[in-house]
Amino acid sequence: MNEKIIMGIDPGTTIMGFGIIKVSGQNLEFLQMNELLLQKYKDPYTKLKLIFERTIELIDTYHPDEIAIEAPFFGKNVQSMLKLGRAQGVAMAAGLSKQVPITEYMPKKIKMAITGNGNASKEQVAKMLQNLLQLKTLPKNLDATDGLAAAVCHFYNQGRVEVGKNYSGWAAFVKQNGDRIG
Repeated sequence: MNEKIIMGIDPGTTIMGFGIIKVSGQNLEFLQMNELLLQKYKDPYTKLKLIFERTIELIDTYHPDEIAIEAPFFGKNVQSMLKLGRAQGVAMAAGLSKQVPITEYMPKKIKMAITGNGNASKEQVAKMLQNLLQLKTLPKNLDATDGLAAAVCHFYNQGRVEVGKNYSGWAAFVKQNGDRIG
């Protein structure tokens, strides 16, 4: 049977949520869900270093075949968007450095894949995942379930042509984002 490990990441500079699932054919198995708490660190560069190191550690532990990551949504606060984009970029760089293919998903697409409603609340997404994966309890912070939701969304979107932005390595990233360089 064709097995695959998918790691989902909800990047953030306060809390980074992640979830890991194992796929066997059409069956999903929950492996891990947790969060990296970064509130106590004041230095933004320390936070980025910890995000990178934790992502590498998870890759080395679970050996994911693919990573699904929530893309930053466009908000009004430019500073928080910049911080979120950096957190996402560092997590992506960790995956790319280990040659793990990455797919980005917009938050609405993830919510739609899990609940059928692109405007679902974090709580609705968490409850659907709890039922789908038979989770006994949900974490206090729902950033972990958001990371898990990215992984499950990726599973649901397998084989579809327009999934999101895929990067198989640095060369692919540069080629697809040439307009952002220079």
